[in-house]
Order: sequence, then C-alpha cells, then structure tokens
Amino acid sequence: MELSVAGQPISVEAGASFADAFKQALSKKQFKELVVARCGESLLDLSTPIPAGCSSIEPVYADSPEGLDVIRHSTAHLMAEAVKKLFPSAKVTIGPAVDNGFYYDFDYERPFTPEDLEAIEGEMLKLVGADKAFARTELSSAEARAKFAAEGETYKVELIDDLGVESVSTYTQGGFTDLCRGPHVPRTGLLKAFKLTSVAGAYWRGDEKNPMLQRIYGTAWATPKDLKVYLERIEEAKKRDHRKLGVALDLFSFHEDVGGGMVLWHPKGALTRAILEDFERKEHLKRGYQFVQGPLILRRELWEKSGHYDNYRENMYFTEIDEQAYGIKPMNCLSHMLIFKSRLRSYRDMPQRYFEHGVVHRHEKSGVLHGLLRVRSFTQDDAHILCRPDQLREEIIGVVKFVRDVMDIFGFNFEAEISTRPEKSIGSDEDWERATGALTDALEHMDMPYAINEGDGAFYGPKIDIKIKDALDRSWQCATVQCDFTLPERFDLSYIGEDGNKHRPVMLHRVILGSIERFMGVLIEHFAGAFPVWLAPVQARVLTVTDAHNAHAEKVLRFLQEQGIRAEADLRNEKLGYKVREAQLERIPYMLIVGDKEVEADGVNVRVRGGADVGFVALPEAAKLIIDAAQEPFKRGGMSYSFS
Repeated sequence: MELSVAGQPISVEAGASFADAFKQALSKKQFKELVVARCGESLLDLSTPIPAGCSSIEPVYADSPEGLDVIRHSTAHLMAEAVKKLFPSAKVTIGPAVDNGFYYDFDYERPFTPEDLEAIEGEMLKLVGADKAFARTELSSAEARAKFAAEGETYKVELIDDLGVESVSTYTQGGFTDLCRGPHVPRTGLLKAFKLTSVAGAYWRGDEKNPMLQRIYGTAWATPKDLKVYLERIEEAKKRDHRKLGVALDLFSFHEDVGGGMVLWHPKGALTRAILEDFERKEHLKRGYQFVQGPLILRRELWEKSGHYDNYRENMYFTEIDEQAYGIKPMNCLSHMLIFKSRLRSYRDMPQRYFEHGVVHRHEKSGVLHGLLRVRSFTQDDAHILCRPDQLREEIIGVVKFVRDVMDIFGFNFEAEISTRPEKSIGSDEDWERATGALTDALEHMDMPYAINEGDGAFYGPKIDIKIKDALDRSWQCATVQCDFTLPERFDLSYIGEDGNKHRPVMLHRVILGSIERFMGVLIEHFAGAFPVWLAPVQARVLTVTDAHNAHAEKVLRFLQEQGIRAEADLRNEKLGYKVREAQLERIPYMLIVGDKEVEADGVNVRVRGGADVGFVALPEAAKLIIDAAQEPFKRGGMSYSFS
C-alpha cells in the first residue's frame, strides 16, 4: 500500500496502523511526540488501521493545538477513572476539552472538597504510572445502552438515547469505559503534565431544571515545563484580578442593595473612564462621526419591529408606562435608525456615522456575572454607519483601522474572526450572503488573516469580532463590526440616489472598545492596575518630608495642575518612606518629593512608579517629564491627544 506520510512517500502492508506508518517515516524523537494522525479532515487514533481510501496522512504532535485538545480530553477520561475508583457511587456525565484544560461533570451525593481534588490527582498519577492503553470499541447502541444501564450510569444511557444512532464508540483504559467519539492518546503514560484546579456546580446540560452536578476543572499540557509556565501565569492573573484591584485602588464597587451586575464608580474609577471616553470622542470626531443620543426606553412595538422581541427578549428588561409596554434598550441601533429616518437623505449625504456612549441593560443570569467583565448595566461606545452599498468595503476597512489605531495605544495585539449566521436569526439568505461577503472582502483587501466562527453572528447579521491579547496572552473579545441589510429593510430606511429614486442603505453596527465596563476590567488586569500615565487618575503625587515643606509642596501642586497634570499632594505628618510605599501601592506614576534641598533649589526629587529614582529636577522639567510620558503612546501610534 503506497502512502504519503508528511509528504514522504512510503509503502506499508495492508492492514497497517497509523503508528506503523509513522514509525517508518518519522524519527524516534518525532514519533515520541506524536499524539494522533490526521487523514483529510479526520483525526484518528494511532492504533487505527489505515483506511483504504486514505493515501496521505499527517502527524499531530502533542504541542499542537489539536494535539493539546486530544491530551486534555484524554486527561478528562483519566480523571473520571480516578473519581470512580475513589468515589464508586459517583455517576459520570460528560468531560470535554476546553481552552487551556478540561472538565468533567459528576453526579455525587456531596460537593467535592479541595482534599478530594488532591486525592483524585494522586490517583491519576498512579494511573499514569500504570501506562494503560486507550482502546476503542464499536458497539451497537442497544449493547452500549445495556452496558451503561447495568453500571447505573443513567446519564450515559440518556446520551445514547438522544443520539438516535445505530452504533456508538467507547474508549476503555484500565478498568474504566466511557462513551466517546475519540480520538485519544495511545496510553495513559503519556499524560504527565496536568493539574486539577477547581470544582464548581453545574446543571446537567446547562438547564437549571436538571440536577446540579459537580464540575471538576483541570489543565493539561504537552510537557511539565509548559504546565509550570501556565500555572505561573494563573498565579499572576490572580494578582491582577480586577475585582481585587478595583477595591484596593478605590476604583469601583458592587453592592447587594443595588443589585447584581450594577457598578458603582468611585471618583478615581469614574475619572479614569471619563478620560477614556473623552479620548474616544475626539477620535470619533476626527473620523467624521456625529454625536447622537437616544432614550433609555422605547416602546415594545419598536422592539417587535426590529426582531429583538422575538430573538433577544430573554436578555431584555421591560416596564409599563401609561398602560403601554416599553423595553429598556439592550442596544442603541433603533434610536440611531430613527434619527436617520427623521429627514430626507441624499446619496451625497452618505455615509451617516452616528456615535453614542449609550447606556444599555441586558439580563444576564446571576451565575455568569463577573466583576466588570460581565454586568447587567453598561456603556457601549456604540456607532451605526448607514452607507451606500458601494461605500461598504471602505467603511468596514475604516472601522478595522480605527480599532487597530486605538489598540496600538494600549499595546494590544489582536486577531479577527468572522461570525456567521446563527440558527436564530432574521433576514433572507441573500442578504446574509451579501453581508458576509462584504466583511470577508474588506479583511482580504487589507490582507488581514481571519478565522471563521460558524453560527455566532448577531441575529440580524454576520460580524467581524476583534480579539485582543493582554499581557498574560489571554484573549478578550471587545471590538466588533456587524453588517446588516435586514434592519434597514424592516425600518424602511432610504436615501435618494443619483437617479432620483429611493435606495436602501446598508447599516454597520460597530464598537471599538465595546463595553466600557468590560474594557476597564481588561485594562486593569492588563496593566496590573498601573495605568499608563495618560490614563492614570492621579499622574503625580507631591510628598513632603516634614510639615516645614508644605508651602513649597502646595506651590508645586498648583504649577502641575496649571500644566494640565492630574496631581495631588500628601501633606500628612507621616514618615516619607510610608508615603512613598503607599503611593507605590496605589500605582501613582510619579512621586515628587519635597525636602530642604528641593525648597532651596525650587524643584522636586522625582521617583518613578516601579522604584527608579530620577533625582533632583527643576519644576518645569518635572512637568515636561510627566507630559512627555503621557504623550508617548500617541506619538508611537502616529496620533495626538490634548490633555488640557
């Protein structure tokens, strides 16, 4: 049998397995790092005989994304085996691979404890040492159903019944058998880099009407070194947790009396987001946007007309005024369309770019609320561009370039993906194809790589989602641009074309930062609370050595404030070391110390956040130092910004 292995032609006997072929074509080191085989679009176990129609195969290594998924899925099975050994009455449900790890849900009589996790992990290590093979078996659904029913695994029985197929596959390692499509690593001995991380409650199939299960999370990697790097990153993430830093830096808080997902912004946090919003307003003006503002609530009939009532109602809040139903807006698009429709538009007026820092409310389940990252009341830097079809590509490109310019200010790299039509949606197939094609065309015109995220578009149109990478290499979805042919049709929007006839505009829904609350949470964690100088609520703090220096400190403070620098003075009768440490804990970028020498020479001693000691600097030079540092990110990106 002639075969191509990673581009190398070889001959193997009929019935040979993928492992046999790879042993012949790969080095010992390469074979040792092998996890599964790829034939066409399929991933297959190494022990599988090579199918007759498979003429070309590729190795999938442990450190590849697909290889890691296989390792994590196999480790989930390993964990399930350990749980069943230690807790025989536990029922197993499902255990998939997820980003950076895996989980498995169990139905057990009590919650698992941290001590239980340690015991399970210890048992997993024993199973790794036993080095048992993962063996695949094909069974008829009736045979599999009878097997799992006899073992009391009622969830597996339910899964088989729901599949409605004639046969299923199972995998066995050691004394544990699981219902699974596979593939898996060849042997348990290959699973040497894992850690159980947490346990949480989870409803069976995500439905709160179903039983509450115990979900054990873990992480698994190709090598112990990779695992160590990941765990260190997790520890660093805990230090950067915006919920803790928000309290420590006095930025924001949540209160049960107010309600879940509702943020209270404290003075420093409110100032920081005001600076961010002011920056955004100026950047929008530069790019030809007009500022608009719509009401917080609109009549239910409008939400029915837009399709939100049928397709988004579970995420909305409703109220009643004068015996009429109103919906509290989850989005700003309806008001913007009505503004467009308020007067006759010519083709010469197009495009119309409407921008609003719009406060919206969305009903999120209490279990998914997470600090600033998932809230119920938030502000979107929302804009809607209504344009002629021939302007569509350039408008999409303009939005993506806008995102690129802004993210460069913060030092974020980003990736793009196109999310296509979801199952629950409105509009014709033709409109969805035109919209998806426009987004694809714009990215390809920019030579920007993108992934496809099937079925995750908005209910009214496909979208480009921009995912940024933070300092810990975590991915966050913030910016988006959505292409919509449907709502302009539903709201009968039109402009007068060059031919004197009415024409239908296309609408782009877009955000740059997305939710201001969410973006603030990302920024806090990205910078570990040490905002860049331009964004810091306090850019400089003047510190006195003794009360005798207060007059000079107040003079310094007035001078800095006149230069547009956000400064404050610490005139307390405390030791200087204490004041410096406190300023460092508060992530103040510059500490300007005033003592006898500084009073005499009319200057300050400058210390920079992080510990660097600049030394004595004349007052005008100190102000210039701070202003230049604030301007630096904008100069780097070819932009400018006024701070006064």
